Amino acid sequence: MSQWLICGVDEAGRGPLAGPVYAACVVLNPQSRIHGLADSKQLSAARREQLASQIKSCALAWVIASASVEEIDRLNILQASLLAMKRAVENLSLEPAEVLIDGLYCPKLKFPARAIVRGDCKIPEIMAASILAKTARDSEMLALHLRFPQYGFDRHKGYPTLLHLAALQAHGVCAIHRRSFAPVKALVEASV
Repeated sequence: MSQWLICGVDEAGRGPLAGPVYAACVVLNPQSRIHGLADSKQLSAARREQLASQIKSCALAWVIASASVEEIDRLNILQASLLAMKRAVENLSLEPAEVLIDGLYCPKLKFPARAIVRGDCKIPEIMAASILAKTARDSEMLALHLRFPQYGFDRHKGYPTLLHLAALQAHGVCAIHRRSFAPVKALVEASV
């Protein structure tokens, strides 16, 4: 284990009503700075894609993992997010000195770990992880849009927008909706 290797971890997709939750971890290369890193929510989709490509080619190590809709419904969204983070870190090709995680909670890891509130605005490694998690999840939601075009996942990525809520009312719940989330749960219960 090297004393200087910091691993940043973040997730994407805690709030949506549909689709998996993603997490990424990144160990940046101190010899290869990436300019323009920021919280993924502050960047345009095009800029996130550019940076994701740069992160993947310049970072010392990176991993993207997810937890399924079924795991979200079984465990709850917080536990599923922590599971996705744990999966990402456990598959790293090197051992970091410390794991810095965006938010309030840390998954149980074999490395020293710290949760940092708003870490995606402060720590470059977490910013990079937020970009990889967000671009991977968005890509997955575009693929799921092809299977379920009536819901408009290409536009809202599963978040509870007016468009998505209207589509839920019109078409009912599909296989990738999170049945434990209130608007979906209400529809499921109403249809029984």
